[in-house]
Amino acid sequence: MAAVVSPTSLESAPRIMRLVAECSRSRARAGELRLPHGPVATPVFMPVGTQATMKGITAEQLDALGCRICLGNTYHLGPRADPESPRSPRLYELAAQPADALRWGFPQDSGGFQMVSLVSLSEVTEEGVRFRSPYDGDETLLSPERSVEIQNALGSDIIMQLDDVVSSTVTGPRVEEAMYRSIRWLDRCIAAHQRPDKQNLFAIIQGGLDADLRATCLEEMTKRDVPGFAIGGLSGGESKGQFWRMVALSTSRLPKDKPRYLMGVGYATDLVVCVALGCDMFDCVFPTRTARFGSALVPTGNLQLKKKQYEKDFRPIDPECACPTCQKHSRAFLHTLLHSDNTAALHHLTVHNIAYQLRLMSAVRASIVEKRFPDFVRDFMGTMYGDPTLCPSWVTEALASVGITLG
Repeated sequence: MAAVVSPTSLESAPRIMRLVAECSRSRARAGELRLPHGPVATPVFMPVGTQATMKGITAEQLDALGCRICLGNTYHLGPRADPESPRSPRLYELAAQPADALRWGFPQDSGGFQMVSLVSLSEVTEEGVRFRSPYDGDETLLSPERSVEIQNALGSDIIMQLDDVVSSTVTGPRVEEAMYRSIRWLDRCIAAHQRPDKQNLFAIIQGGLDADLRATCLEEMTKRDVPGFAIGGLSGGESKGQFWRMVALSTSRLPKDKPRYLMGVGYATDLVVCVALGCDMFDCVFPTRTARFGSALVPTGNLQLKKKQYEKDFRPIDPECACPTCQKHSRAFLHTLLHSDNTAALHHLTVHNIAYQLRLMSAVRASIVEKRFPDFVRDFMGTMYGDPTLCPSWVTEALASVGITLG
């Protein structure tokens, strides 16, 4: 087993989380992230703009929907930089679209997840991750230091450590190796960070589905005085029962006064449950990706608008939704666009799906502030599943673990 290096800390790490309200029964909290580009209310869902912009929607439209924070990706933005320096004009222009032009919070994923998503193109060593670029085939090394260098240049409000990520379905020695390496890489990221007064470095908790490994990682990483913590290595194919237990373990041992970011989670049910378990921040490509397949998110799940049943349905996607798509276009119109391969349909659905996610999180937050979160959860599950007692067993178990019963 690899030894853990001595703890280091970011000197005077800023406290960026202000708690506004807490649920008296569950672990749900409402707060505010105080970021350089402006405040962000939590709980919050962050749409993913892999290359600093989102497919199918403009930055101005995101702003109009009330989006105040979105996610970029170091691995995908890094190759656009000058080979000798990440400080290229093109990279700054990409980063500036969400962060500077609209004064948004702008977290930057370190690129660690690409070890899983591009596993056939990567090799992991203690030095870092060596990728073969899917763009030109060239090899590049993404080390903890290089990852932080690129993120420093981008000016992201929140930057992530480079972590050693393995699929949540992997078992055995590789999980332990990745967990300890992530701790060592966190220390290298802290040492390389040049702008701790302007950019907030988050640690990423690893350990797979092994409670002991995750507990060890939590114990070690929370010794480092970083501004926030992410829960990584989940939502990769594990069972929902395994998923929620690792989330609950993590939130139970993370500092109360710092943000907790659950990475890669975007299904509506998962968001509500994980807020109850104590998470503050989420990101996922789900709402935008599912839009490109013709799926519209609604309180009862989703509508597959390519289906014939919507051919003459002149209602909006959701009569309660105030987004531009629901205000102007019918299900029948969108159905017609989808069947004519008109890309405008994907744009309209993307606008709606992001609006749905933002509205959901706003409603979750309001229920916490107004001290009615357990009732909100029961109402949400009743709408989603027809009856709160009919929702999946993992949901019932997860909520019961923090004092919310659905029966």
